[in-house]
Amino acid sequence: MVEERKPTEERRVAKEWYKVTLGLLKVIPMLLAACDALNTLTCLLGYDLVIFSFIGGVSFLTLAFLYLVSYVFRFCIYHRMFLHYVLVNNIISTLEFTVGLPVSFLGLCCVFSVNFCVFLFLVLYFRKKERRCCNS
Repeated sequence: MVEERKPTEERRVAKEWYKVTLGLLKVIPMLLAACDALNTLTCLLGYDLVIFSFIGGVSFLTLAFLYLVSYVFRFCIYHRMFLHYVLVNNIISTLEFTVGLPVSFLGLCCVFSVNFCVFLFLVLYFRKKERRCCNS
């Protein structure tokens, strides 16, 4: 016989899945940004480790979905900074691959490094600002 769940138990299970899903949705942009940064770094160093592309490579449609989810669940700007980083990095990579940017290899390394540093600074800034607002 199939055991029937009570409505309160179903709500509890649904609430637990909601919490797990929400937690994962907050962590996924961070993981994507880390994979994107590592993929860019290894490519610039001359190693093509496709594992980072398999794990963390995202299309523009996937990014659009993650942006939509971040607004639906009211994520703060701190969580969106990782998506912004991946978006900008993907735009630079796409432009370099399709059109070819008029910069040397060293210039391209500088572009990706500046992009990484700017977003790292913004992530740290907004995280600190968020904690200060929550603690006061």
